[in-house]
Amino acid sequence: MLGINNIQSAPGSKKTRKRIGRGNSSGHGTYSGKGQKGQKARSGVSNLQRLGMKQQIKQTPKLRGFKSGNPKNQVLSVETINQNFKDKEVVNPENLFKKKLIKQKDKPVKILGKEKLKVKVSFDQVLMSETLKGQIK
Repeated sequence: MLGINNIQSAPGSKKTRKRIGRGNSSGHGTYSGKGQKGQKARSGVSNLQRLGMKQQIKQTPKLRGFKSGNPKNQVLSVETINQNFKDKEVVNPENLFKKKLIKQKDKPVKILGKEKLKVKVSFDQVLMSETLKGQIK
């Protein structure tokens, strides 16, 4: 049962402080871990004065990775074109948006697939795979 008398700190959470200036056998004697001379070896110099803005920049969280400025293509298959379009219709972003096949009009659309194009449609402002280009020609 948990009580005041048996609460213990987690192992490794308490760290003994570095006792400097206690002789060379302690491992932190002579220069007390400050090196030789210079401003950083003197007393009364705080870390903020030494590091300045660099410390703040290092501590701020950064957004990792890379975000491209170019939008990703909205991908459609040839099969969806066969199912949702009739002969002599125009496949463009506006018509695809009206039929709710894409989510945004302004982002590029690419049609992929190795299936046969069964309907005779015209394409406008749409990117397509090489196999589809070959079928149209």
